[in-house]
Parts: sequence; C-alpha cells; structure tokens
Amino acid sequence: MQLPNLEYLDLSSNSVTGYLPNSNWSSEIRFLDLSFTDFRGSIPASLANLTKITSLLLYASNFEGQIPDVFGNLNGLTTLHFFGCNFSGQIPPSIFNLTQLTYLELSSNGLEGPLPTHVTGLQNLNEFHSTDNFLTGPIPSWPFTLPSLEYLDLSNNGLTGPINHIQKPNSIRHVYLPNNDIHGEIPSSFFGLVKLTELDLSSNNLSGVIKSDMLSKLESLEILDLSSNNFSGVNKFDVLSKLTNLTGPIFKTETEGWGLLSTLDLSHNLLTSLEQFPGKNFDILDLHSNLLQGPLLVPSPTVREFLISENKLTGEIPPSVCNLTSLRILDLSKNYLEGIIPPCVGNFSHEIYIINLQRNNFHGKIPDFVDARYGIFRSLALNDNQLEGLLPRSLVNCSSLAFLNLANNRFNNHFPHWLGVLPNLQVLILRSNRFRGSLDNFTATSFFSRLQVIDLSGNEFTGSLPPKFFRSLSALEIANYHHPPTHQSCATSIYHRHCQWSAVDEYTNFVEVTMKRLEIDLDVDKSLTGFTLIDFSNNRFNGQIPEVLGELRALLVLNLSHNSLTSPLPPSLASIAALESLDLSSNKLDGRIPSELTKLTFLAVMNLSQNNFSGPIPVGNQFNTFDNGSYSGNLDFCGFPMSKKCGNNEEPKSPTSMVVEGEGSAVPFIWKLVMIGYSCGVVLGLSTGYIVFTTGRPWWFVRMVEMEFELNCRENALPAAIRFGSTPMF
Repeated sequence: MQLPNLEYLDLSSNSVTGYLPNSNWSSEIRFLDLSFTDFRGSIPASLANLTKITSLLLYASNFEGQIPDVFGNLNGLTTLHFFGCNFSGQIPPSIFNLTQLTYLELSSNGLEGPLPTHVTGLQNLNEFHSTDNFLTGPIPSWPFTLPSLEYLDLSNNGLTGPINHIQKPNSIRHVYLPNNDIHGEIPSSFFGLVKLTELDLSSNNLSGVIKSDMLSKLESLEILDLSSNNFSGVNKFDVLSKLTNLTGPIFKTETEGWGLLSTLDLSHNLLTSLEQFPGKNFDILDLHSNLLQGPLLVPSPTVREFLISENKLTGEIPPSVCNLTSLRILDLSKNYLEGIIPPCVGNFSHEIYIINLQRNNFHGKIPDFVDARYGIFRSLALNDNQLEGLLPRSLVNCSSLAFLNLANNRFNNHFPHWLGVLPNLQVLILRSNRFRGSLDNFTATSFFSRLQVIDLSGNEFTGSLPPKFFRSLSALEIANYHHPPTHQSCATSIYHRHCQWSAVDEYTNFVEVTMKRLEIDLDVDKSLTGFTLIDFSNNRFNGQIPEVLGELRALLVLNLSHNSLTSPLPPSLASIAALESLDLSSNKLDGRIPSELTKLTFLAVMNLSQNNFSGPIPVGNQFNTFDNGSYSGNLDFCGFPMSKKCGNNEEPKSPTSMVVEGEGSAVPFIWKLVMIGYSCGVVLGLSTGYIVFTTGRPWWFVRMVEMEFELNCRENALPAAIRFGSTPMF
C-alpha cells in the first residue's frame, strides 16, 4: 500500500506484528510512532529518506540489531525515543550531529561502546537518557557544555575514567551517573554547574575531598547523592541551607548551615564520628552501616525516622530519647549499646511503627506498652540481647503488631499463649531462651490465626505436641501456590516514601532460621512473601507427631529435630504439598517411612537421621536426591542410597509417576508444569536463591541427576518420573 502524502502515522499500543518495509515510505512523514507494538527485525536503512520527520518513537517494541546510521539527512528530527527495544552495537555517530533534536531516549537496550569525545550538533538537546546499557569509556565533557541540556541520565552502564574538566559549564539541572565505574576526583569545574538541583554520583569509585567552597556554589541543589564511593572527607560546610535531601560520606564534619535539612542519608559509608547531629528540623535521619563510635547522640524531637544500626556505638540509651514523641521508626540494632531499655520506648507515641534494638547488650526487662492500643505499632525486634524475666502482658495492647522477635535472650516462664489474641501477629520468634512447660495451656478461639512463622527452638518446652495448637494456625492451611516467595525491597529511605510495609510481606527485622544445610537471613527491608515456618527443634517434646500437621498445606519449613518424639510418621505429612525442608532428626521415631511422602515434590532438604526407623526407603521424585546423611543412625534401613539391599519381601514400592490433579494434591496444574520443566523439585524462591548464591548451582538438583544415574546402575530399572541421559547437566 502506497500513501505518498502520509504525514502522520501512529500504530502505537496495538498488536501489530511483522517487519518494517525497506521501501514505499512516504517522504512526507513527519510523525511515526510504532511504540508498544510487536514489530520486529532491524530498522531499514530506507528510513534515511524520511527527511521531513520530526518525531520517531519505537519504544517498547521488539526491534533488534544495530541502529543504522541513517540520521544524517533527518535534520528536522526533534524527538528520538528508542527505550526498551533490543538494539545492540554502538550509538550511530550521526545522531550526535542532529541540530534540532530536543529529546533523545536510548535506555534499556544493549548499546555498547564509548560516547564520542566531541559533538558538532545537539545544540537544542534538552534531555538525554541512556540508562541500563553497556556504555564504556570516560564521561565526555560535552553534555555539560551543551547550551540547552537540562537532564542527563547515564546511570547503570560501565562508564569509566575520571570526569573531565568542563570548560564552559552549562545550565544543566539534573545529572544522574550512578552505578558506573567512574573514578578519580570530581573536578572543581564540575561545581560550576550552578543550576543543578539534583546530582547523583553514587555507587562509583570517586575519591578525594569535597571542599565546602565547591558545594556552596550549588545554591539550587536539592538532592545530592555521593554515597558508596571512596571519598576521604568533606571539609566544613558553610552554605547548604537550600539542601532538602543530602546523601554521601561525611567524616568528622562541622555542620553549621544545615538548619533547613529535613532528610539526611549518610548510610553505607565510613563515617567515624559526629560531634553533634546537624540540623534541628529533621524528619528522616539515616546513618546506618558506618563506623560511628562512642555514645548514642539523640537527634532533634522532630525526627520521625531514626536509623543508626550497624555501627560501633557504646553506652546506654540516653534519657533524651524520650523526647522523640513524633518517632515512627527507631533502629539502633547491631551496635554495642547496653543498659536497660528506657521505659518510654514502649510509649513514644501513637505513631511508632518499628522498634529495632536487636544485637546489642541490653539487659533487664521489656518495658510496658500501655499506650499502644490504638497505634500502628507493627514490628518489635529485641533479639540477641541479654533481656530476661517475664514478657509484659501489655504487649496485647499492640493490636497491630505483626512481627515479634525475642530470640537469644534469657526470658523464662511458660509459653506466652496470651499473644495468640493479637489479630495481626504473623511472625513469632522465641528461639534460644529459657521458656518451659507445655503448649496446651490456651483457650483462645482465635489463637495465632494469622501466624506464618513460629520459632520456639532451643528452649525447654516439654509434653506432647497438642493437635489443637496446630489447628489454630489457620494461615498455614491456605496454600498460595500462584504466588511463590519473592524478594522485594521497601526501603525507609528518601527514595521510597510511598512504600507500604505489611506483615510478612515486608520483614523489617532480622530473623535467622537455621535448617539442615540452609541458613536464611531475613534482614531489614527484605520481603519474603509467603514464607512459612514451624521450628520446634531442640526442646523436650515427646509423644507422636500429630496427624493434623498434614492440614498445614502452606508450610514450607518444618523442623521438629532434637526432641523425644516417638511412634511412626503420620502419612498425612504427604499433604503438606508446599514443604521444602523437613527435619525430624534426633528423635525416637520408629517404623517405616510412609511411601506417600514421595508426593512431596518440592522437598529439597530432608533429615530423618538418628531415629529408630527401619525397612525400605521409598524411591522416586525427591527421595532420589537424598544421600546417606538423611538416614544415618537408624536401626535397619535398606534400599537406595544405603548399602544394604532390601529382601524380596521388603522391596520399596514405586510411587506414581507424578502427583495427579484430583488425587489429594493442592498444587495447581501450572506448578506441575514448572515441576516437570525443572525436573521434579523446584525449590521456591528463598531456598533456591540461597543455595545458588552460595554454591553457584543448586546442589540438590545436581545430586538428583547424579543419583538418578547411580540408581539406574545399582537397582536396574527402578521407575522414575523423569529420566536423564548421560550428558552432563552442568
């Protein structure tokens, strides 16, 4: 079809497919928008004939290959938008010769190579974006001399070298160069960009000293981010009154002139001391992950978020902390603070949201939370201190509390069953204390109805595991397979002001869960949507494992090891379809392993060692991945992987080839496809991420391939759901 007079063509946001033609383009076209379409292939060189075009938009399409160098004749082009295509190669030189171009967007492609050292065009360029590419080489000086450029974003590339001297600084306002490999000192001429309102040079290798007379010239500056570099110091600031957001490393700095600062983020640097906190009107003060020493300084009463964790602070919490009546977040964790926790910590205001005092040396009792009934208090982390005594029953006033971590302290008395009335509690960590007695002393009908993580390990609990306790954990009965565990971040910094924290979806405190071969750190701002755990290990529980555990179909981790549990395993455990880790080691369990457990096709870690089990070990699915260590220290096991073969009357029964829809499994069909594609045993989010990160590959998957081959050799034709050839998988 030929339309020789066509001037305006907009096919954007359609499901149009195919390739661009090499001919029959109307030379009259002035506007061409093919964004958000399914066009693919390369850009034809015939676009050079569109000499009257002013706007060319191809963003978020499926084009690929190199961008042809066809822009030499497109002298009227004002807008070039190629965001999110699959282009590769270098940026065509002719683009930098365009004299009328005002907007250039090349981000999120595969573009590579250096930027030109000089340009002859771009006199009217207002914005230049080329983030998330593979650009290399030094930062040229021309972007800072172009007369009309106001916005430059070259973040997330591989740019190197020092920043060159700028001969005639322009009026640029926004400069973003983070996450590159720029090194050397910032030239003093760079601070001649006096119109700057935002400057981000974070996450590079810049060094040297930032002098006060440099920054004092930037009177319009609102956001300055110099964090995660190698600066050796910042001299005295005299004029920073117009800064509203400041980040960066500041060492032993006198802070006059900071009176109007409302947000200060100096985290992740090497800051060693501050004589006083700068400013009197702070809303957010974040100094975490530095080397601050000495006593804790308390900021002005206006502060709402005070984060100074992961430093080397010593001494007690000063009484002046009680003046922080507007506080929403208090994070003093991972320091060397000591003494008692001031009583006012439990009653700051109705605004308090998060209190994190973990990993210090506090002693004494937890203060009362009398005034928290109508607040929004969500998270309390006091783990890894020396706190003792009884838990205050005033915690029941914290009706919004979702996260409670009291691990590794010296608390005693019986299990605090009264916490079960908290309607929003989802994470309860009481590990490694001195709690004692049984778990059956409760009557509340809504007992822990939303709990997803409960860790009672390392205490002195006794008695049987009461079925009614597990029946009350109704949140663990709802399997959410369509949304496996994911990791997200909801930082409390200035860049995430609208992020919402919600229970287990956003862990804002540290939890350390240890399983056989797995150790998981859930640190500040790590999201573990859907993570579920029951850990009652290292106690004195006895009796049978309740059948009702099989109803907790959303459970991922079950650890009952190092107790005195007896009797055979209940076959109902096979109904915990999401189970990834099962540790029942070091008990007195006996009988045979139920063959139904082979239906646990997500099971990556299993430990049944040091019990009294006997008989054949089931085969198939995940059971083909477990080695001798999973079964050692039992009476009379036989079959793979043990050296003893089973007799004719003891041959292990082969399970059905796969879990079939409608046979008691809650796993939807979509997860069976994933399971087949990843060979019987995808470990959801958390487990796989940790193992791959630490070992470089999923050890259990590699072992499954190896043992499958070994099984074929030794047992000769044992059935399995999926067979592998002899070709190496890794």
